[in-house]
Amino acid sequence: MQDFDVVVIGSGPGGYVSAIRSAQLGFKVAIVEKYAVMGGTCLNVGCIPSKALLDSSEHYYNAVHSFEEHGIDIAKPKVNMGQMIKRKAGVVSNLNAGISYLMKKNKITTFHGLGSFDSAKTVKVTKEDGSSEVISAKNIIIATGSKPTILPFIPVDKERIITSTEALKMKEVPKHLIVIGAGVIGAELGSVYARLGSKVSFIEFADSMIPTMDKTMGKELQKSIAKMGADFYLSHKVTSAAVKGKEVTVKAQDSAGKEVEIKGDYCLVCIGRRPYTDGLNLAAAGLTADERGRVAVDEHTLQTSVPGIYAIGDVVRGAMLAHKAEEEGTFVAEVIAGQKPHINYNLIPGVVYTWPEVAAVGKTEQELKAAGIAYKEGSFPFKALGRAIASGDVDGVCKVLADATTDEILGVHIIGARAADMIAEAVVAMEYRASAEDVARMSHAHPTYTEAMKEACLAATAKRSIHS
Repeated sequence: MQDFDVVVIGSGPGGYVSAIRSAQLGFKVAIVEKYAVMGGTCLNVGCIPSKALLDSSEHYYNAVHSFEEHGIDIAKPKVNMGQMIKRKAGVVSNLNAGISYLMKKNKITTFHGLGSFDSAKTVKVTKEDGSSEVISAKNIIIATGSKPTILPFIPVDKERIITSTEALKMKEVPKHLIVIGAGVIGAELGSVYARLGSKVSFIEFADSMIPTMDKTMGKELQKSIAKMGADFYLSHKVTSAAVKGKEVTVKAQDSAGKEVEIKGDYCLVCIGRRPYTDGLNLAAAGLTADERGRVAVDEHTLQTSVPGIYAIGDVVRGAMLAHKAEEEGTFVAEVIAGQKPHINYNLIPGVVYTWPEVAAVGKTEQELKAAGIAYKEGSFPFKALGRAIASGDVDGVCKVLADATTDEILGVHIIGARAADMIAEAVVAMEYRASAEDVARMSHAHPTYTEAMKEACLAATAKRSIHS
């Protein structure tokens, strides 16, 4: 039996980062990955491939709709779905190889096979051929991630009624794609195919798109995607879905009980994700999952109820975000090493990689109202931003929420070009408890998208935005 200081089960963003940080701290480390390639959901069937398709579809959309205005004359472009998927696969393959290289560079032993607890200090690795071996560890980190949630009454056949995994390897552009769920994943993948020419219909139980984010963001994103011809059935509950030949029929009811019937050639189910602990054999380690499948951990150490066993990422409470898992992976490695790291969960940003992008950090306006916190709000529209006008990306707004008394920034919500990158400025400011006036007084290069942040802070500070 091979012995290790740290064994990590799962090689997604949380898993491989925790393995690398543990190795940097001088531990003897092993990582166990169920599949033949490293990277988990994020790299293989999540964050990375979806962004590859988002970028490809945006290039196509611009070629069709924007090139002529920019003085670029080309023959009418057409979608080569095979090449688009091939490019996406190449992006994923390159990053797979990169993670494998990092394992070797940091002298991390890699095991491919299903990792399951044999005891609180041992992990059984079962390979595809049925053979197995047991390894031991002083510390074990559960980083097994999540899987798509499926409604029990929807027959997902992975051909016509599909999940995000199948949506990333389509062989044709759907004529009419029905998307159940207008949250982050539904919005991103729905926008991919809307840009490629599909008719897209979103069915969402909540009363807005991306319902976990600030209401302004959902409203603005819906307006933008609607320009591509998408339909929205908000406050609708799906009651059934059926496939007949190449046609999918989805039925849903609005809040008053009125039924609608939508027919398309594909239906994408994006209603969220569930923690993935299947086959982990938690009981052998003395652990159980809660009613939502999550593993309970101490909020100060991310250690489970069993000493020496930790859990991170999608398998524990909190937002299911790759960068949240990465932060927790580093955190746990440093806890094991006796350090005192910290994570401010309020300042982990959320991003939707549609175009325009949506990004946010801190409290939403709705959360501040519910908590009875007095605040002031400053907004700045991208249509008044020089850089956005120059690029033609005028959809969007930057919204800053600050404490009514102290002026401390409590939340920043951006929809617009490069919002995913812009949000980092807000995170830095809020980590150092900056006021809106602090950011407003900082010099921002002109012309840039980040000037929207300065202008919004000016508006929040004294209603003195210069350009609106």
